Amino acid sequence: MTNDSPPGADATPVPLTTGRLTLRPYRLEDLKASLEYYADPEVARFLLEEPWTPEDAEHKIAKRIARSGIDGPGSGVALVVEHEGAVVGDVALWTTGDTASRGEVGWVFHPGHTGQGFATEAVRALLGLAFDFYGMHRVVAQLDARNDRSARLCERVGMRHEGHLRRDWWSKGEWTDTLVYGMLDEEWMTP
Repeated sequence: MTNDSPPGADATPVPLTTGRLTLRPYRLEDLKASLEYYADPEVARFLLEEPWTPEDAEHKIAKRIARSGIDGPGSGVALVVEHEGAVVGDVALWTTGDTASRGEVGWVFHPGHTGQGFATEAVRALLGLAFDFYGMHRVVAQLDARNDRSARLCERVGMRHEGHLRRDWWSKGEWTDTLVYGMLDEEWMTP
C-alpha cells in the first residue's frame, strides 16, 4: 500500500515490544545513556557526526524527542531500544522524498550490548512499523561501506543490497563509499 497520509499518522503505536526489547520514544533522562555510546570514537567512526560532547547530547536528544511520528514528508520517529530497563541502542525511521510512502532507517547500538541479536530484533520491529503501520512502499538503509556489521544486519533482516556508491560522501576529512540496501512492501513479511 502506498499513501501520502499514512494510517495512524497522529498516533505511533509506541512503545513497541518484541520478545526481549522495548522500543520507546526518547526522554530527557536518556541523555546520559545515549552519551555513553555516542561519545565513543569507535561508535562514531561510521556515523556522519563526530563523537558527542555533553552539549551535543542535549541538542541531539531534544531533536529526537520531537521525532515522534510519520505524518508527511520530512517527518520521522526516533526510538530508544531497551533491554531489561537498560538502554542498549536506538533506531530511527524517517521519510525520504516528497511523500510519506518512502523511508529510511538507521540505528546505533552500545558496543557493550552487541552480539546478542538486539539490533536485528529492533530493526525488524522498526521495519514492521514502517510497512505494517505506516504503509510505506519502500524503505532503505544507507551506510558507510566499511561498516560490515551494519551490512550484515541489513541482510539478516531481509533487505537487498541495491548499490555501492563509490566515494560519494565527504565525511570526516575523506571521501567514503556508501552501500544502499532496500526493501519493498511486498518483500516484507511480518515475522
